[in-house]
Amino acid sequence: FVQPEPWYGLDERWLDPLSRLVGAGRHEVAVMNGLTVNLHLLLASFLRPHGARRKILIESPCFPSDRYAVETQLRWHGLDPDECLIEIGPAGEGDALIDERQFELALAEHGHEIAVFLLGGVNFLTGQRFDLERLARATHQAGAVFGVDLAHAVANVPLRLHDWNVDFAVWCHYKYVNGGPGAPGGAFIHDRHLAAGSLPRLGGWWGNDPKTRFRMQLEPDFLPRSDAAGWQLSCPSVLAMAPLGPALELIDEAGADRMREKSLRLTAYLEWLLTRPPEGPWEILTPVEPERRGAQLSLRIQGDPGEFHKRLQEAGVIGDFREPDVLRLAPAPLFNTYHDVWRAAEGVRNA
Repeated sequence: FVQPEPWYGLDERWLDPLSRLVGAGRHEVAVMNGLTVNLHLLLASFLRPHGARRKILIESPCFPSDRYAVETQLRWHGLDPDECLIEIGPAGEGDALIDERQFELALAEHGHEIAVFLLGGVNFLTGQRFDLERLARATHQAGAVFGVDLAHAVANVPLRLHDWNVDFAVWCHYKYVNGGPGAPGGAFIHDRHLAAGSLPRLGGWWGNDPKTRFRMQLEPDFLPRSDAAGWQLSCPSVLAMAPLGPALELIDEAGADRMREKSLRLTAYLEWLLTRPPEGPWEILTPVEPERRGAQLSLRIQGDPGEFHKRLQEAGVIGDFREPDVLRLAPAPLFNTYHDVWRAAEGVRNA
């Protein structure tokens, strides 16, 4: 509790730069738990099956942990995922990208049955960026709740969660935010849902009103905070949270707009290097339109992908391999240079 560096309040110290990063009010964001824990907590509030409205809509493939969460949430409610989970993927065989109109058609056709539409802001496998404002509008027209996993989007692409009318979002801080593996995750709840008692939730003492938090047995009833931090459960892990603050401060100093400008140039440069003759044994899955992607190119490798990845690592280029044949290259604008991109492309060509 004592200055100059009290650990109490560490979970709130960097909410200003975080809220600017995701386009939200300070009261709409919280730092807590891990991504999937936060997803379960928010689904406990937003997934309220009733009548015919009992289904969840997701993308395919979505990040596996998200699918585990929605599948088990449905089972928790006594529902069969085979009947209540709607998955929308690429339309044609061999296609990698999803036509967003397929989501809108599904919402128009099944809207009266859909309780929640959960979508990745940027698809983890292909790097496809989705139009969250457009899809939030379509979801609400269908009478459903719109939630987003921003793990591959936060500090990667511009976000305006409040203005886009997203209902809730969750994310991790160990990719583009650089908080370190296992860093506490983030959550967003639109302020129209924050009024006390507006949503049921699972309570814990760090989500309780700080004014009564330490009165404990004297005031034993749960009195939730009227902000996103009201979904917190336990006191934060101080050692895990410590690197997150400097990471957010560096990103805030760099500026999201400047990072995006450099990201567009780095990714376009990498694309140019990988598509100039002679072209190699790979196919770029990520959209060619800059506004439909972040700092990522996903390559589908032909031949022997495992051997290809091994050679690439031996050349000192560390990408991210996803079975069976996808290599993800992410030129992160905060610290990657144009020379890094050139070296990476040369490594790919040599491999």
